[in-house]
Amino acid sequence: MSQSLHHIQIRNFERKDRPAVRRISYETSFLGKADELFDQPELVADALTLYFTDNEPESCFVAVTDGKVVGYLIGAKDENAMSKISWFKVYPRLLGETLVRGILFKRKTFRFCASVVRSFLKGEFKSPDFSVEFPAIFHINVAKEYRSEGIGHHLVDFYLEYLKKNKVAGVRVSIISDVAKGFFERCGFNVLFTTKRSYLRYALKDDINTYLLGKQLGQP
Repeated sequence: MSQSLHHIQIRNFERKDRPAVRRISYETSFLGKADELFDQPELVADALTLYFTDNEPESCFVAVTDGKVVGYLIGAKDENAMSKISWFKVYPRLLGETLVRGILFKRKTFRFCASVVRSFLKGEFKSPDFSVEFPAIFHINVAKEYRSEGIGHHLVDFYLEYLKKNKVAGVRVSIISDVAKGFFERCGFNVLFTTKRSYLRYALKDDINTYLLGKQLGQP
């Protein structure tokens, strides 16, 4: 399945796309501040993409121009099913890599993890359960130099059609960007929940707004 958009092609993820997806995921993560927050890019890329590319690749899509992957959308049709697989396959692997490489004790990574734990203990990660009405989730990113070309919107449309064909009731996305919030609202998503989190305060000098947006899907 693919769709051409002038010079951009949206198509299903293939195994050969994995390095590009991982690279873009790292470069665009945490508002582009990943290098300031972590000591190990490969482990961050694993945490962001491993479940999707290795366990549910059929729910992943890429934007390609001149043979180069410039954006992606990686998703899961059912987050609850994803969580079960992650607990048994993905998280143990990530923990093992962290311990073997001693990454947790490197300065930047330790500081980030400690900040996340403090934020968690404050209850900042609590949110209502929307998994019944909006079971599907996804992450989307476009390389910085290819933004403002409509790629993100077309990736979302492509994914929504895929979910409708698979009779998924609804989809939600979590973001930490006010710009991204406006983008998803233009794509027909509605804000389900919003909160502030402090775990990036040491890097951004302020708390971050976190938004959970959802969209119900009719049957095709």
